[in-house]
Amino acid sequence: MSNTLLACDSLSMRFGGLVALNQLSLSVNAGEILGLIGPNGSGKTTFFNVITGIYQASEGRVDYQGHDLARMSAQEIYRAGVTRTFQRSRLCLPLSIFDNLMIGNHRRLDHGLWFNLIRRDAFRRQFEEQYAKARELVRTFSAPLAERLLEAAGSVNMIDRRRIEICRALISEPTLLLLDEPSAGMTHEETRELMDDILVVREHMPGLSIIIIEHEMNVIERITERCIVLNFGQKICEGPYAAVAADRQVQEAYLGTA
Repeated sequence: MSNTLLACDSLSMRFGGLVALNQLSLSVNAGEILGLIGPNGSGKTTFFNVITGIYQASEGRVDYQGHDLARMSAQEIYRAGVTRTFQRSRLCLPLSIFDNLMIGNHRRLDHGLWFNLIRRDAFRRQFEEQYAKARELVRTFSAPLAERLLEAAGSVNMIDRRRIEICRALISEPTLLLLDEPSAGMTHEETRELMDDILVVREHMPGLSIIIIEHEMNVIERITERCIVLNFGQKICEGPYAAVAADRQVQEAYLGTA
């Protein structure tokens, strides 16, 4: 039985005359942490945007547990079990941490007017159940943060905001999590702490697959089993970090040629 969770075949994304992804083929295994690296403009975030339904691919397929994500809406892809974070914070800072987390779990909530206004006992039970679930998830990252769920998201520091964003993506219990430069805006020490958190989460959720875009190569070396390098929308190298880092094409893509 195949261990492949997601497989892209000849995936292309064009914006007029600009080719952001060019016949890209790659796969992600169940339970794997895959690093996606490459210079700025190489197509990494475009790839995330295509497989989460923000862009519709110009060509190709994205097979995911029997679904072609390239032909599905963002809402359908979320319901299928794919979630993500973004380079820039997408938190609603005036809302509470708990409210931000529930945005990521809306498919499991009853939104009906009758339920919310009339069935108050059932509403209270749902709130208590979801609050306990959110607190337990956040505690995996930070016990002190788990006790602040009713505080505004804007009241916490950058690393805790990143933790909230990742928890918001995890609370719907996805099978594939996409992390787009989670260390952006953080210090090296905060980055190390967040990567520790992600490794702990993987222990708690062994079936979870993660694709991480990151420019901090020490992060990629530490937490990934395999790396894929993009340049000009094409895959130029694939393998363990040590082999990828030693590849001449990869070095030229990052450093240029003499």
